[in-house]
Amino acid sequence: MYIDSFIDYITSVKNYSKFTSGSYRRDLEQFFSYICTIEQDLRPETADTDLIRSWLSSLVERGYNAASVNRKLSTLRSFYHYLLKISAITVDPTARLSGLRKPKRLPQVVHDADLEGLLDAMPADGFVQMRDKLIVDMLYETGMRRSELVNLDTTDVDFSLMQVKVLGKRNKQRLIPIGRGLASMIGDYLAMRAPVAVGPALFVTPDGRRITAAQVYAVVHKALTSVIRSGKRSPHVLRHSFATVLLDNGADLESVKELLGHADLATTQIYTHSSFEELKKIYKQAHPRA
Repeated sequence: MYIDSFIDYITSVKNYSKFTSGSYRRDLEQFFSYICTIEQDLRPETADTDLIRSWLSSLVERGYNAASVNRKLSTLRSFYHYLLKISAITVDPTARLSGLRKPKRLPQVVHDADLEGLLDAMPADGFVQMRDKLIVDMLYETGMRRSELVNLDTTDVDFSLMQVKVLGKRNKQRLIPIGRGLASMIGDYLAMRAPVAVGPALFVTPDGRRITAAQVYAVVHKALTSVIRSGKRSPHVLRHSFATVLLDNGADLESVKELLGHADLATTQIYTHSSFEELKKIYKQAHPRA
């Protein structure tokens, strides 16, 4: 089976993260389990277009949304492109398959005033309270991804240049500026962290271990409950809010793209009309009959 060699390829050659590689492996193993129920002798490299389409249809019937199905199709595309590359197959069975249409939704955002009130209300007396408050503030003020925050080391924060170094997708580094308020909070947190941890991780648990992505999600979800009554309360909401507030205050799209670490400007463009209040303001200013 070629799954192991494919995972080795995307990890060592394409520099995919362990998280991404793990997701690809799970998708392929799920597909393999499905085709084994059709015929025992079938293997992923011998599957045809109809079989793949059948699997995708079964996912929809089981309640998978369009985004999840399309991600699994993307995994198969990458896998079969690899098999073509190493001459294990001669025809790509995913070539004639299209992804499902996803409903277009504006990103969930939290307004700056609400976030400021939230942060003011969050206590910072003990180590965990200070850490959790810093997590929420840093995600909002830098727009970094949850995985990027989890992987931060203390040496990634440069107080002299007022910036933080982030390792993003495909192991691409970028620098994000930080304000004096955030820098001061990081300094206060580091003073509390010193007796707790000796390792490089910036965000740690009370026993000194690097914080996990699930723990960061729990921190943010709990904090955002006070300002979001319905809808998502994930770390990505803070990333959306970061991008929206920059654009609402005049930042150009290219600069926001660089700060977010997007490879494609089209990914950033979803934020251009994410603030309906800003749209109403523009309409009232620009339309003669408004």
